[in-house]
Amino acid sequence: MNTLPRYDLYAPIHKALRLFMTDTLSQLSRLDLTDEQDLATGLAQLEALLEAASRHLQHENDFIHPTLEIHQRGASGRIAMEHREHLDAIAMLRTQAAVLRAEPAAPTAHRLYRQLAAFVAENFEHMDVEETRHNQVLWAACGDDELAAIEGRILASIDADEMTLWLRWMLPAFNPTERAQLITGLPPEAREPVLLSARSLLGDTAWAKLRDALDLAEPL
Repeated sequence: MNTLPRYDLYAPIHKALRLFMTDTLSQLSRLDLTDEQDLATGLAQLEALLEAASRHLQHENDFIHPTLEIHQRGASGRIAMEHREHLDAIAMLRTQAAVLRAEPAAPTAHRLYRQLAAFVAENFEHMDVEETRHNQVLWAACGDDELAAIEGRILASIDADEMTLWLRWMLPAFNPTERAQLITGLPPEAREPVLLSARSLLGDTAWAKLRDALDLAEPL
């Protein structure tokens, strides 16, 4: 019986997305409405999250759902419908954020916080369905090389700014082994800037483990 882990299209990006969501929710929970910079920073992170979430679901619609449908008709139906609902929720959150930006008020801030909390909660359940039911279909029908090719097409569709954003959340979300695998899988010219980013994002212990895994003799 093969017990080796299968190629998982969902787990890495979902780790980053879960951290991005919970960190943003935490930011909104403690917004200081009397501090213009704090408000601007919190709302900017919210907008970055909403844009990333929108692009992420589009990548799944464009590159993963067609493969699911080829092998099991209707397999992507529930999640595709939820994606449409997520786009509506993203639009609502943007509208509420604009109201708060224009006229900071405690009730408006708390309403936005609760709305984001509900969005995050629904997304956590949504991602679990993808990581279980969708992966069951993909693993039964596709070899790991086929799944890697799908991921390659997704990555090819992502521009440099979006990739930088995802790396910013992947690095702290990953465990030490995953971080090392991520960096060794990058083109050589991309490794130094990603390592510099990792140094700024990781604590001393996590950074030391990454240096050891990559056999880096000197700190950056």
